[in-house]
Amino acid sequence: MENTLNLALFAWLNAAPDSDPRLLWMAELLAVYLIWMVPALLVVGWLRGSERLKRPLLEAFVATLLALAASWLVGHLWPSPRPFMVPVGQTFLEHAPTPAFPSNHATIMLTMAFSLLLHAGTRRIGRYLLLLAIPVAWARVFLGVHFPQDMFGALLLAAVMASLVGVSRTWLILPFYHHVAMRLYRLLFAPLIRRGWVER
Repeated sequence: MENTLNLALFAWLNAAPDSDPRLLWMAELLAVYLIWMVPALLVVGWLRGSERLKRPLLEAFVATLLALAASWLVGHLWPSPRPFMVPVGQTFLEHAPTPAFPSNHATIMLTMAFSLLLHAGTRRIGRYLLLLAIPVAWARVFLGVHFPQDMFGALLLAAVMASLVGVSRTWLILPFYHHVAMRLYRLLFAPLIRRGWVER
């Protein structure tokens, strides 16, 4: 994205100095806490879900880990400042001055969403995560800790990584699922499985 367009979009989306405190509070909830739905989905899906849910969740988890590794590498090799490091705009959320591009929050939610969209059984969950990623991306720009280009970078990275892992699932995901993940799961949760509290 051209820097002028990036700055123009940021100026349009970033909160004004006199923004309504209620709007800032709602944005903080979206920016900080909504992402916790992802680990909650992974835990509940593996404990209570069938194989039809467990396998896509494992694939999405692996894709997300790889996307975060790629995000770290991009940030390490080509560090991009956050708005308050330039400085431009208004900042309403405390954040360490770490590289901003691409956004890790958006990368996590979008990679999970795109990966789950690749499976018929989890397509609806993927759509919901995709929709939830929009207000998260907006909130982090609104509060001044990201530029719009950080979100577009996350979108591209997530789509590419979810697709790469998706086409590699036969040799990358399925052997790991059957020979490692399920055996470890059944070993760790054997007492709960016997009682029927979690799915086998």
